[in-house]
Amino acid sequence: MNRLRRLLLTALLAAMAVLAGCAANAPRPDAATLAALTPSAALRVGVYAGSPTSMVMIAGAKAGVAHDLGIALGAQLGVPVIVVEFARVAQVIDALKAGNVDFTVTNASESRARDVDFAPTLIRLELGYLVLPDSPIQAVSDVDQAGMRIGVSQGSTSQGVLARQFKQATLVPAASLTQAQALLRQHAIDAFATNKGILFELSDSLPNSRVLDGRWGYEALAIAIPKGRSAGLSYLVRFGQDAVASGQLQLIVQRAGLRGTARGE
Repeated sequence: MNRLRRLLLTALLAAMAVLAGCAANAPRPDAATLAALTPSAALRVGVYAGSPTSMVMIAGAKAGVAHDLGIALGAQLGVPVIVVEFARVAQVIDALKAGNVDFTVTNASESRARDVDFAPTLIRLELGYLVLPDSPIQAVSDVDQAGMRIGVSQGSTSQGVLARQFKQATLVPAASLTQAQALLRQHAIDAFATNKGILFELSDSLPNSRVLDGRWGYEALAIAIPKGRSAGLSYLVRFGQDAVASGQLQLIVQRAGLRGTARGE
């Protein structure tokens, strides 16, 4: 946890409280919309630990884009929020597919769009690599070489995309971000690949590690809900637009310490 993030926490929490009050005063959804978004009468928000795009711990408090947007949506809907935690993003998607959670924010990839419904993109993130100082990989151009072992989150979009892109490097799936960090420490992998928001978060706990310059793609973060709930989707589109226009999303991004966002492209 860097000192600047701790210093910002109190001010950001206060600002978010004001915005949550605004959300609570927003027009309530009609019965069909509410039933689609919260069939259990509560908003079940799916998150996984270790990613500022989803959920991280900051000075003992939970934060993250999926976590905080879910809290804000629950306030606007006027329903309780239940945060359901998983080890990795693939488990969140599986829970959405099964109807066991109602909401998350994740990469709106083409493959995931076959399993869940997405609102428009809210944030674009660069995809990159994290390495330790003694890694044989020192540039993006070094990655796809014989003998290179590249860690990915098991079941992630990164795993699927890089499996198609790589000609020589070997992918090593990690069951969680905690395990990914351990694999780096143990030199069981030469680099870890995912979005730069996660990579910078991991790097904070790995002395002298670095996120390589350059990128191998982008993620488009968007609100996701289970299939079959289209009655609530237009409400979420407006919710996302309002979060951007009001500055609420930017406050959430700052509070989570999310880095690696793509700008002006």
